[in-house]
Amino acid sequence: MRAAAASRSRVWPGRPSPLGATWDGAGVNFALFSAHAEKVELCLFDRSSMRETARIPLPECTDEVWHGYLPDARPGLLYGYRVHGPYQPERGHRFNANKLVLDPYARALQGAIKWSDAHLGYRFGSPRADLSFDRRDNARGMPKCRVAETEFSWGDDRHPRRAWEETVIYETHLRGFTMTHPVVPGHLRGTAAGMSSPEIVDYLRALGITAVELLPVQAFVDDRRLAGLGLTNYWGYNTIGFFAPQPRYLSSGSISEFQVLVRRLHDAGIEVILDVVYNHTGEGNELGPTLCFRGIDNASYYRLLPDNPRRCIDDTGTGNSLNLRHPRVLQMVMDSLRYWVEVMRVDGFRFDLATTLARTPTGFDPASSFQAAVRQDPVLSRVKLIAEPWDVGPGGYQLGGFGAGWAEWNDRYRDTVRRFWRGDAGVLQELAARLSGSADLFDRQHRRPYDSINFVTAHDGFTLRDLVSYEQKHNEANKEDNHDGHDANYGANYGVEGETEDSAIRAVRRRQRRNLLATLLLSQGTPMLLAGDELGRTQGGNNNAYCQDNATSWLDWTAVDDPDRDDLSFVQELLELRRRHAILRWPAFLHALKSKDDIKDITWLGSDGREMTMDEWHDPERRVIGLMLNSDAPGVVTDTGLSVAGEIILLILNAQTDPITFVIPAQPKHGAWSGLLDTAAVEGSRPADVLPGQGRIVDGRSVVALIFLESRSQTAP
Repeated sequence: MRAAAASRSRVWPGRPSPLGATWDGAGVNFALFSAHAEKVELCLFDRSSMRETARIPLPECTDEVWHGYLPDARPGLLYGYRVHGPYQPERGHRFNANKLVLDPYARALQGAIKWSDAHLGYRFGSPRADLSFDRRDNARGMPKCRVAETEFSWGDDRHPRRAWEETVIYETHLRGFTMTHPVVPGHLRGTAAGMSSPEIVDYLRALGITAVELLPVQAFVDDRRLAGLGLTNYWGYNTIGFFAPQPRYLSSGSISEFQVLVRRLHDAGIEVILDVVYNHTGEGNELGPTLCFRGIDNASYYRLLPDNPRRCIDDTGTGNSLNLRHPRVLQMVMDSLRYWVEVMRVDGFRFDLATTLARTPTGFDPASSFQAAVRQDPVLSRVKLIAEPWDVGPGGYQLGGFGAGWAEWNDRYRDTVRRFWRGDAGVLQELAARLSGSADLFDRQHRRPYDSINFVTAHDGFTLRDLVSYEQKHNEANKEDNHDGHDANYGANYGVEGETEDSAIRAVRRRQRRNLLATLLLSQGTPMLLAGDELGRTQGGNNNAYCQDNATSWLDWTAVDDPDRDDLSFVQELLELRRRHAILRWPAFLHALKSKDDIKDITWLGSDGREMTMDEWHDPERRVIGLMLNSDAPGVVTDTGLSVAGEIILLILNAQTDPITFVIPAQPKHGAWSGLLDTAAVEGSRPADVLPGQGRIVDGRSVVALIFLESRSQTAP
């Protein structure tokens, strides 16, 4: 019956380019790269995806690309591949045509993996297991590729192209953001359609952020181990399809749903940045399943040990590493990135474990083939590129090493700011570097302060509420005996581990949340907020909630208007200050140059109002610092060439528990210092003004921000 169906399916030679399944308005061209295959069969399925209706050998192979054209095929057709070739693990080859494999270029997937041993290319449990050969068919347990129509009516949509110095990133999870939202319809919660709801877009616009960074939305695998424990890979760092959106994020099943989300966020002036995982795939190590790349051409797609090609090189901690040194694998990554920019209209990418992408046989190389390809690409060189600058391989920590055109997650900012507000000794010098844009890490190759992505919290770690409520991680729900997740969290509980009814402890915790938020959003560099921190979101002390697709990870929208949790208006106030005062987000490093009034562009002050001495810098017990920023100094100009005349702002950070009297510095001009912010002030009250040379009481554990106004212009800012 299958042979009869195949004979009725017309197939023409087709073209080797583009790769994937391409609908041209008359039929569908199929093209699949495999350098070592001996035969490739295109497998077609009925609408249920359970019944295989045809196996069609692709008739041509050009330049290691197998291809064929089906004139009778249409969008919506479900398909997969069976790839024939040698099963020689000792040479790196793991072909097994009993296994249906996914098209690496599939634009859409339907269904999910139903785990069984049939997905293994070898016979599980046999002697020298991965050298054995498994003949079971896995097709019924596999998702299927779907021929997709990618055309979309974008109208007058344009990339917002927000300047880096204006950028404020909001890291969130597409599913978790709307799962409990009271206005989003139940059937749309957790999907792109839910996130594109007017109420959600309005919330993001009103918050004041300029970019949403989505945790992985490319199709990913729920690990078999997690499925057996009743858990899921919630974060999605286990990609199996670099072109297709995760099926469960589409309520309609159509990729246009994601395109609508992007367009509506663009309409609100908000950019969309994707967290992408090109360092590894969801197939794991050599004992993992055969789902896609392993069965198509294992020796090409994966980095293998040169002296033992049975084994994968694992610089990612996930079992495998993609082989971006292979031109076809690099092409796949570049094609995928361009697809998401040109077809899905996203505005940038955050690259998970980016060091792996730039590895060569001798280690990390900022001039690697991947780095060079991105730098010269006319599409990708114009979008925002953010590196997570580390992996777990030798020499993997490369913060500051990615070079021109890249921004980088700055975990040293995170740890230093956390330690300062916790009250640790001896962090003042590093704090100064982090507050001023981390010039020690980024001030070379004409890089800018905004290349430092500053964050205090992220998806990986404590939420802001948990950071000031827990000293230890509490990951028992992950079913790994609390061994997973970071141990060095630099958190504090201020007397009680976890939630408490003690009003004094709760007051300290809220003050510390506000201090951490103020520090983040008033620092030089690009700030990144973790979604829900403005609403006091808690994960119950879980600092590695990667497998918690439940209330642990979802935003709790009931926190709105809860005075003990709701910091929303405070975040909005901070972001408005940052937007209004350009010196708080300066696009160039400040190097203590003096203005005509003999005031440096950046001055570090002690509590006596004078510039800090070397003894003060080296005092490990000092926990107070003042930072004065002056936009009148030479060289302090914006990218448009316009300076912001007369703007002098003073930030005072007091991490000790007791109040101090901070002498406000004198100025060569007549005027007064006007209060912009005081994290210890009664909410809604305006911080008091103060004259130069006077003492200003700064409460313990608080941040104060002042702006100098000349007497001829006493208008409040």
